[in-house]
Order: sequence, then structure tokens, then C-alpha cells
Amino acid sequence: MDSFFSLSKLFWFLCSPDHLLVWGVLLGVLLLWRGRRRAAGLVLGIDLALWLALLLFPLGDLLLMPLERRFPAPPPPSQVAGIIILGGGELAEQSAYWGQPQFNQAAERLMLVPELAQRYPQARILFSGGSGSLLRQQFRGGDAARDYFERIGLGGRVQIERDSRNTDENARHSIAALGGIPSGRWLLVTSAYHMPRSIGVFRRQGWELTPWPVDYYALSRSGLRLDPQLWRNLRDLQIGLREWIGLLAYRLSAKTDALFPAPVSRGAVDPSIREPRLLEPSDS
Repeated sequence: MDSFFSLSKLFWFLCSPDHLLVWGVLLGVLLLWRGRRRAAGLVLGIDLALWLALLLFPLGDLLLMPLERRFPAPPPPSQVAGIIILGGGELAEQSAYWGQPQFNQAAERLMLVPELAQRYPQARILFSGGSGSLLRQQFRGGDAARDYFERIGLGGRVQIERDSRNTDENARHSIAALGGIPSGRWLLVTSAYHMPRSIGVFRRQGWELTPWPVDYYALSRSGLRLDPQLWRNLRDLQIGLREWIGLLAYRLSAKTDALFPAPVSRGAVDPSIREPRLLEPSDS
């Protein structure tokens, strides 16, 4: 199994904010049990303060706002050659269990497809999404997406790539599924917070796509507005922190060329319109 994928899952299990808060409680209890009351009180006090801060304030906005503002939604192009939708909005295991497509808060990625399919009737459409689970690889987002598209009458229009497990594999497998980097302007649909990393990995493969961000979360630059909703504030903090860690990991592992990919300069020639490049055997 790919070590980068496995290590990323192990790291996030240990270091996600919700798990860290639980580890803090367990550490405090352990210190108390060992008779180190002063250290236990300090650890539990910090842990409680963090819980209260997350209960009252959307601290995740501090991390999400710069991500979501990095690639503003562009005016709709007059025509496009194709559209790539990155998976992440599907609940693959629940979909398989209940026999119908189930989605999470990122469902906008798929909800946008009927609109784009109608706006660009000649465009090719590719959905890229497999399983991001370390333990349940048999449940694929592409399967849930295929079921959804068939139910809304787009089954014959949308090509499904169901083997990718992360954003880097989204780019590689999408290019392979298309037989190489195609010509013309292609849109990339994914969550706004995820767009910088997504654009970065496709650029690393030599393909400049037109970003089409959806699924926004942040409402404040400071994250200090009073909004007492623990579950949502914790969710947004996790999303933002995970994405920034992902950007760093992808840069250090040379999966992107920049820590925080930026939009192409407006004065530059639009690189999303290009001659086709066929997939070479060494690219697969």
C-alpha cells in the first residue's frame, strides 16, 4: 500500500483537532491517576478552554477564509471543452448500505453538474473519486456518483474514474482516463477551500484548469464573531487545518510546485487552452 496515503491517514487520526482534545482529556486523567495533580489540572484546564473557544467562536474561519478567497469564481466561459468534478461529496458506504446515493456537506460538487451539463451540452464530463478510507477501500465515491448521475439522466454523459484515493491521484488518474491532457478549456469543480491544492496538483502534471469553486464555509476573516455551535465550529476547524497540512505535505513531497498555489496572472496567455498532449507510457 502507498506509504504517503497510509501515513497521511495515520497522522490525521493522531492529530485531528477532535482527537487531540480527547487525547488531552486522557492525558489529564492519566496524570491525575499518577498523582501529578498540578500537571493534570494544567492539561485539563487548557483542554477545557479549547472546548469553550470552539463552542463559542468559528475559529476555523481563520484558516478557511484565505483558502476560499484564493480562487474567486470566474464569469462563466462562453464554451468549454470539458469539466472535471472531484469527489468528496459522496457517502460511499452509506450509499451502498441503503441502496441510494447519500451525500455530505460537500454535495454541491455533484449538485452543480446538471447546471453545467445544460450550459455546456457539448462538453465532456469526468467525475474523479475513489475511496479515501484506509480500512474500507471497497466503498468508492465513484460508484455513488454513478448511481446519482444515472438517476438524474446523466449516466451516459458522465465518465467515472473510481480509483483515486487523494487529490494527487485525482489528477493522475483523470489524465490517464482521458488518454492524456486534452485540448481546450476545462473546468475544475471542487470545494472552494480545496481549490488551491487541486489546481496545484493538476499544474504539477502540466495541466492548467479553470477553477470553478463551490461549497463555501467561512463567513468571517477573524473567526471571533460569536457563533455558539460546537459541532459546526469544530468541523470547520478540522477542514481548514487538514487542508493547510495537506498543502504543506504536497509541497514537501513535490506533488505541487508551490505551497499556496495562486491564480494565473491576468496578463498571461490563458494556459487552459492548449494543444492536446497524449499520455506517454512513463506518465501512467
